[in-house]
Amino acid sequence: MKYYLIVGEASGDLHASHLMRSLKKEDQEAEFRFFGGDLMMAEGGTCVKHYKELAYMGFVPVLLHLPVIFRNMSFCKKDIVEWHPDVVILVDYPGFNLNIAKYIHAKTDIPVYYYISPKIWAWKEYRIKNIKRDVDELFSILPFEVPFYEGKHHYPIHFVGNPTADEVREFKEHYLESFSFFCERHQLLDNHKPIVALLAGSRKQEIKDNLPAMIRATADITGYQFVLAGAPNIEYSYYETFIKGSHVQFVDNDTYALLSHAVAAVVTSGTATLETACFNVPQVVCYETPLPWLIGPLKRMVLSVKYVSLVNLIADKEVVRELVADSFSVKNIREELLRILPGGERRDTVLSEYRIVHKQLGKMKAPDNAARMIYQLLRKGNL
Repeated sequence: MKYYLIVGEASGDLHASHLMRSLKKEDQEAEFRFFGGDLMMAEGGTCVKHYKELAYMGFVPVLLHLPVIFRNMSFCKKDIVEWHPDVVILVDYPGFNLNIAKYIHAKTDIPVYYYISPKIWAWKEYRIKNIKRDVDELFSILPFEVPFYEGKHHYPIHFVGNPTADEVREFKEHYLESFSFFCERHQLLDNHKPIVALLAGSRKQEIKDNLPAMIRATADITGYQFVLAGAPNIEYSYYETFIKGSHVQFVDNDTYALLSHAVAAVVTSGTATLETACFNVPQVVCYETPLPWLIGPLKRMVLSVKYVSLVNLIADKEVVRELVADSFSVKNIREELLRILPGGERRDTVLSEYRIVHKQLGKMKAPDNAARMIYQLLRKGNL
């Protein structure tokens, strides 16, 4: 069968590449065409556009690049119609993908499946109307989405397990590198000191907003080495403008190994919070916003959920501290980090409550489950 996949960022590339691998096990004649990245390209098929051409975040960047975004949307729609796949598989990235789904549903007979569902439970809940109308099957990776979609909105979905938990488990099973060898491989200067990881996001805007405060918050904490995780789609020269001359060291595109050796982390909200929890690393979650004095109160009114980090959302309680908008500050980051470092007053509590998250996620292999369901549904539809 022919599969057309669309992702818009690095995490989507990772998850979609694993789904492609699983689909190839189910369907030996699988053909792929996609908007994706390097990991998807390694699985085979045709990459129409790289996600680096799509990844715009924030009101101003999106506004400035609207002509490019619209051109990409138009090209994508035309390319899907011309190739006429057996299914279009959308991976997160709702602003772009729901537009594609609307067009494909209205103009073609091609089924639309959504893997890693849009986070409409957080905000823009009105998008449920579009999903019900334009998406034929939705595959969820977060357990709390089942009561949200099925209970609240009467829209049946498939919970397939969580790919992040899968990926961390698989990595831990095969990763045997010692602390000293890891430090030597990455030329870390303080290889006798325990590591605190800094995960500043996967987009330049996130890094620009959050990394300077992370650097200042950790500047006078002694006894540790602070190591920044480089995202796969961000060049080192961009990071260098922030960390040059500072105490922060750098590890490029090796986040899982870094978390394997870290004793704590400061993490920009996103999938990285869940990855950090899966490695049992206590963390402080932070996310700076413009006009924090305004966004803070608005966040409580606009968001439909109590928390912003996946860890707390899955546990349905505050396992890790969230410093967002009006609570985001250098002082707060520093104080919360000290509380979760070895000997800190909150460290054991965080580690204990991570067990709730692990239990909720379960041990299902998400890409295998999703691939099996997708293939079975398509075969049934073609009978």
